[in-house]
Amino acid sequence: MAAPVRTVISPSRYVQGKGAIHQLGDYLKTIGSTPLLVADDLVWGLVGHDVEASLKNAGLPVQRETFRGVPSAKEVDRLVGAIKSSGADVAVAIGGGSTIDAVKAAGFLADIRWANCPTVASTDAPCSALSVIYTEDGEFEEYRFFPRNPDLVLVDSQVVANAPVDLLVAGVGDALATWLEARATAQSNSNTMAGGLPTLTGTALAKLSWDVLWDNALQAVDAVRDHQVTPALDKVIEANTLLSGLGFESGGLAAAHAIHNGLTAVGATHGLAHGQKVNIGSVTQLVLEGAPASEIRDFVEFTTRVGLPNTLTEVGLSADDLDSLKTVADAATVEGETIHAMPFEVRSADVVSALASIERFSTRVRQEARLPEPVRYVAHH
Repeated sequence: MAAPVRTVISPSRYVQGKGAIHQLGDYLKTIGSTPLLVADDLVWGLVGHDVEASLKNAGLPVQRETFRGVPSAKEVDRLVGAIKSSGADVAVAIGGGSTIDAVKAAGFLADIRWANCPTVASTDAPCSALSVIYTEDGEFEEYRFFPRNPDLVLVDSQVVANAPVDLLVAGVGDALATWLEARATAQSNSNTMAGGLPTLTGTALAKLSWDVLWDNALQAVDAVRDHQVTPALDKVIEANTLLSGLGFESGGLAAAHAIHNGLTAVGATHGLAHGQKVNIGSVTQLVLEGAPASEIRDFVEFTTRVGLPNTLTEVGLSADDLDSLKTVADAATVEGETIHAMPFEVRSADVVSALASIERFSTRVRQEARLPEPVRYVAHH
């Protein structure tokens, strides 16, 4: 057996700033000469004009394929066909995590280069060398791993500021898990998504992501409500996208994302954002760890103020619906799931107990801090 190695992986280039989308063509030109742009109609309606102008200025042709909403195996195969018939040498995802995951998977299968232009800071998908593939109904199906990361990740801060605020909030939920999971992975010395043991770099970037969010998330959320780019927002975009992206991939995933994957197996949670479900996973992971009550209390208070769910009620579940909780827990603990990177054995029954216990704890913390009572989140379709 080969000796274990430590490794860190990252995109070739990361670009972020107000108005960055106007430079997309210049950066793409160094990667390929025939890009295929993939975006859904909503996103294209918002940024298509700027993207077209940028590519034309750089002397690149403009070809666009519509993304149909779910990064399923079928949609990926359809995009591979579109790439081949267009003669593209670089696939460019413009939109959120679903578009990005589909394009990375299609670009890999079509054997061309790929670039991402996220229009929201709602997940850490843009920088990674993997895609999350779902069934047509939106249930988690598999992770697909690729031999390299994107050639380019370009984020326009103003585009993110113009997007709905709940998308930034969801990104904070996804990114807060990064340190909790990297910390557990470092402790257990488990392998990461990068295909080796965690590096000091990956773990440190995960911690930096956490620190930046605790210092800036509330101001950043306010800035997006006013569609303004402020230093706090720029820091949070970087934390949600780059730091969390590198931190989860090279620092390691553990219980929080496994519980997210479990939650997708229950119909009640469909339509909730990835980061909303991940936040339930983070609180549950803290309970599984037996973390100090003060740490869990601080996390519940902070995430409530940011606007993230930390009770079952908010994601359409309840503590006494043990059948649904068992469905979640069974899916979260299947062989090969990232929950097994925790520094102790986690069984399905442990996850059920931890999930059931967050309801009363989080509700009491919110009452004591005079924060809003838990209310079911309305799923966005």
